[in-house]
Amino acid sequence: MAVSTTAKSDLLFVAAALLAAISWMFSREAVLAMPPLLFLSLRFLLAGSVLAAFGWHHFKGLTREQFLRAARVGVVFGAGMSCWVTGLHLTSHIGEGAFIISLNVVFVPVIARLVFAEEQPITTWLALPVAMAGLALLSLNGGFDPEAGQVFFLLAALILAFYFTLNARAANTHPAGRKTHRAALPVYPLTTIALSMVGTVTLVLSLVLEPWAPTFSDFGGDLVLWIVLSAIVGTAARFFVQTWAQSLAAHSHGVVILSMEPVWVAFFAVGWFGETMVFQQFAGCALILTALFVNRWHTVRSLIRDLRGN
Repeated sequence: MAVSTTAKSDLLFVAAALLAAISWMFSREAVLAMPPLLFLSLRFLLAGSVLAAFGWHHFKGLTREQFLRAARVGVVFGAGMSCWVTGLHLTSHIGEGAFIISLNVVFVPVIARLVFAEEQPITTWLALPVAMAGLALLSLNGGFDPEAGQVFFLLAALILAFYFTLNARAANTHPAGRKTHRAALPVYPLTTIALSMVGTVTLVLSLVLEPWAPTFSDFGGDLVLWIVLSAIVGTAARFFVQTWAQSLAAHSHGVVILSMEPVWVAFFAVGWFGETMVFQQFAGCALILTALFVNRWHTVRSLIRDLRGN
């Protein structure tokens, strides 16, 4: 029996979410042992190099305009990931951070409305106060006292929402709200160039902001392993799969599926680092997850209907 394009896209989004979740563990191990921006630079440059080496033929016929479009996506992505890895370095709770990052799902339609003038359903605006209530529970500790890691995660969520919108518009020929046809960028070059740009952006920031000497004097086998796993599994494979999924269907359930990433991160963090949550943290995370589903209620309802149909 033939599998529909939408179903293929959804399955690829499931794979991308799981790859992203396990990558949090690899990355956390690495940033505990080396400067975070330097780690991110090595991770993304390695991932981009691997994709370029194995798929160089995909770049044949790529125009200068296409290259610049992909590079712009990568610069925005680099800014968001710089905030993410700084938050990961500073956070005291990975699972909680993953839920804050997941707010980018709520911010995506807001960005699409404000920047690209795309019409959005009422659920977008209903989800915002629910999400903010959840964020408040995570940051209220005897008063408004958010951790530095939480602030960087929130900044990352905002920037990554902009990246997700740009990436979808670049990868899909007919994204919502576009009035004129514009050829989609090939998935492989778009992914490779964007990842390489993240590595370049974070390398420049690391050169300016971070000391390198202690890292390379203590460079060992475990650290190399975390960098390689983060680059191959959590970066090259994850973002190629995600971009491929985005290119297959403009109306898949991808955003809802990706919104489950923090749940997987929380599960992995329990087993990997022995993390636990107090009731206030659990309530805040639950509200954020609720906001994600409210925000994409039409897609959630469509997913439920499709599952019942199968």
